[in-house]
Amino acid sequence: MSSPIPMDETMWNGLIHSGIAGTMFGLPYVPPKKEAIKASQADLAFIGFPFDSTQISRTGANYGPRGIREHSSLFLTYNATSDIDLSQKFRMVDCGDIPVIPGDVENTMKIATETISNIIAGGARPVLIGGDHSVTIGGARAFARHHEKPGLILFDTHYDTADDIGGVKDSHCCPISRAVDAGFDPRHMVLIGISGWLNPRTELENARKHGLTVITLDEIIRDGAKPAGQKAARIAGGARDVYLTIDIDALDATVAPGTCVPTAGGMMLREMFEILAQFKELNIGGLDIVEVAPSLDPTKVTQIAANRIILETLAMLKAS
Repeated sequence: MSSPIPMDETMWNGLIHSGIAGTMFGLPYVPPKKEAIKASQADLAFIGFPFDSTQISRTGANYGPRGIREHSSLFLTYNATSDIDLSQKFRMVDCGDIPVIPGDVENTMKIATETISNIIAGGARPVLIGGDHSVTIGGARAFARHHEKPGLILFDTHYDTADDIGGVKDSHCCPISRAVDAGFDPRHMVLIGISGWLNPRTELENARKHGLTVITLDEIIRDGAKPAGQKAARIAGGARDVYLTIDIDALDATVAPGTCVPTAGGMMLREMFEILAQFKELNIGGLDIVEVAPSLDPTKVTQIAANRIILETLAMLKAS
């Protein structure tokens, strides 16, 4: 009789469905360690952040990294219309998932900040795949370690400027306030796409208190996506380095139903792409896409939209 293969008991210490069943776009896997990133010569690194323990509405965004990776197989990294080949523009790798601790936001954020900081120190731009919007807190803290007074651009239906939710400071309702705390320059922070009936007055007041620039969806519809993007680029571009965060719920629910708080009457994909196209001259050194909840969308169009957004964003980015 053959000897039994011992089970690694540590596999139950974290999130059961974390880890990668396949990498983004079939890219090579490199562990999120400074020296490993340096050795790979990567200048852009995907990393999953399967965490949604601060969610105050429907859960499921912790499955986002797996769902987005799975549907990345429907895309190439080459666009024949624009003749852009991302595999030639960047040396891209996938660093797997951050080892989150379900239910423990404080220690998860410490782990995430260190992990993302290692990627940046290794010479790569981090691309975070969430996860709820608390993901941005870890990304922003790591980014601010390496960049002085950076700017930030947010796509979202919501302000996300709460100071805390029930005493929890690192909630998915608080990433913009935590970015300010981390050292981001409010003069160069822009919130794009704000709309709807789920923005408390206190978050509007916090945005004003911080001195943030807000471009509402009404403004985009009235004046056009291109002018909105130009305005955002002008303001965020006052900072040397910029972090970009995209909440999928900025999009209309017909485009992105698989999210925790879907938006009726939200932004359309082409409006988002037109805005993103105005950021070509910005030095965007890190980004994330968050709040994709695959279990809430049996059609899977949300994961497909998320991948398209990632590709369009990378096509816009300056090469390293």
